[in-house]
Amino acid sequence: MLTLRCTQRLVRRLGSVAQVEPYAPTTALGDWYANVLYTRPRQLILCVSERSLLSVLVPARDPTTFLPRFRETVLSHLTAIGASVQAVAAEGEEMKEIRVGRTASRSVLGSMRDLALTVQQELALERWASLEDLQLHLSTFIMGAIGMRYPCDVALELLQRPRSK
Repeated sequence: MLTLRCTQRLVRRLGSVAQVEPYAPTTALGDWYANVLYTRPRQLILCVSERSLLSVLVPARDPTTFLPRFRETVLSHLTAIGASVQAVAAEGEEMKEIRVGRTASRSVLGSMRDLALTVQQELALERWASLEDLQLHLSTFIMGAIGMRYPCDVALELLQRPRSK
């Protein structure tokens, strides 16, 4: 289980009610944060892992299918960065239950702001053939909030740790 910690703007767009009580995440990558980006030619939802700052981009179409598309995009991205089949399957199993909550970490929100500016700039420059390619690019950004490391490296380390039940 994890909580997708959405900005107020995204909660309104999804038509969800943010849960008030906090739930401890059971996923290796922890809770995720999400915000809508008004980019051209389409709107996107930027989602960032709380523990690794790994980010994914999900098209902002059809709010009713957002949560399954988010889960699918995360699992696909984990495979793309080199996570083992077992680690992806374990994370996918823990992601079957996703709750919507309010944001809680200013540090993650600050990192998201930096990533959002980068996404907007990269899309304007039209450097990437697909959102998947852009996500891979973002996963190799050195992030200060995780000790000047790459989000993909931190994510892979977290996925390799034994899970406590």
